[in-house]
Amino acid sequence: MPKKLPIFYSALLLTGVNLLLRAVGTSFQVYISGRIGAAGVGLLQLVMSVGHLAMVAGMAGIRTAAMYLTAEELGRKREGNVTWVLSACFLYSILCSGLVAAAIYLFAPQIAAVWIGDVRTIDALRLYAAFLPVTCLSGVMSGYFTAANRIGTLAAVEVAEQLASMAATMLALTLWAGSDAARACQCVVLGGCLGSILTLGCLVVLRLREHVKPSDLIPVRSRLMQAAVPLALADVLKSGINTTENLMVPKRLALNTRVESPLAAFGCVSGMVFPVMMFPACILFGLSELLIPELARCAAAGSRQRITYLVRRSLKVAMLYGLLFCGLLYLLAENLCQTLYGNAEAGQYLKLYALLVPMLYCDAITDAMTKGLGQQKVCVRYNILTSAMDVAFLYVLLPKYGMDGYFLSFLVTHVVNFVLSLRRLLKITGEALPFSIPALSVTGTLAAVWTVSHLSTPGLQAAVYPIVLGCLLYLLRVIRQEDVSWLKNLILKK
Repeated sequence: MPKKLPIFYSALLLTGVNLLLRAVGTSFQVYISGRIGAAGVGLLQLVMSVGHLAMVAGMAGIRTAAMYLTAEELGRKREGNVTWVLSACFLYSILCSGLVAAAIYLFAPQIAAVWIGDVRTIDALRLYAAFLPVTCLSGVMSGYFTAANRIGTLAAVEVAEQLASMAATMLALTLWAGSDAARACQCVVLGGCLGSILTLGCLVVLRLREHVKPSDLIPVRSRLMQAAVPLALADVLKSGINTTENLMVPKRLALNTRVESPLAAFGCVSGMVFPVMMFPACILFGLSELLIPELARCAAAGSRQRITYLVRRSLKVAMLYGLLFCGLLYLLAENLCQTLYGNAEAGQYLKLYALLVPMLYCDAITDAMTKGLGQQKVCVRYNILTSAMDVAFLYVLLPKYGMDGYFLSFLVTHVVNFVLSLRRLLKITGEALPFSIPALSVTGTLAAVWTVSHLSTPGLQAAVYPIVLGCLLYLLRVIRQEDVSWLKNLILKK
């Protein structure tokens, strides 16, 4: 096996790649918005919502299950068993994705007419269905490489996939789609499918070149089902409700007389605001990808001290990172959206949603650690509850309150999900979270934002805010000398 990196340096590498890919993806989103407008972006978001539901149903929890089972075998020093794990995952993935792909392809006209409300999207849906098994199988292989800590290899392949996907999409948009929103949807789907083919081919070849000798045949089916099925139920249900929510939003918004273009309003928030808001989170997504197999290995080896350390450090890092970008996004929201999209309304929405950034970023880390400690069934219950609440709130609130109702529903359901997940994590690890730390952190952030908001230019605000925030949090003893020493030692590889 190739030499593995410590989790911190693996996270740094994955972070760099995620930053690059997210920056490229956000730039591409800006490019698409300029070509087809907010209403076109709204239609694209609806198509991609259905496509995401199909992908989640086709995956059926297999990516995380492959990561989890591989990490268990590697944690017990049984590398030969990984061959049988991957074989079982491939068979499971082919069966699930094949059934879902056939259903999407056959019922594409009904999905386009009834769900999306635009029959021009039929071809895009069928194109997505045709390549769905490839996308799901590439997910299995990326789960293996993540669990094996082959982050450098995976990063290189992901960069190649993104670049190839974007090149194909832009070429198709330029030569064929023009400003037609329906054709643009097909181009985006096609680019993603070609990227998945490249990823699967590269990762399979690289796995074969490892020449790991298989062990004697081992039973995998029961372990695979225990790991994948709860995740599949949670992911499919959550994605299904989210898709229902996305498809319902424009229709319920149309009942509000103050909303001139429901599809444009939905596209403004989901296709413009959310990509910018979650762009900095790609750093935490890199960490969360590694925490799942790392905690699974620690649990398998009985390393309670290591688990305690990872939980404490990860939660604090996620909170501080979220507070940093909460202030930056709030201060720069209007200028960012005006520069990227030429849309002042998007800037107002971003300023509002930026207030939720610390919670959203912490929730991503909490969810990863909960899954890494084998709490998939608990995640099912939480996702069912909060997703159902979201749909119910949106159905009631949108006709009366418009996009304000959308924000209120988003706030309530994400708070509930985060509180439940964090409570479960603290319970199973035996950790305690003192209220003073987040309270002092929020106080310092509010003070820093208020102080910096009086500066004249956005550039000066962006430069001064991190310094003011860091000083205030240090004075409030949220950031301690041990945290500074920890960061210094990591950088110096001590």
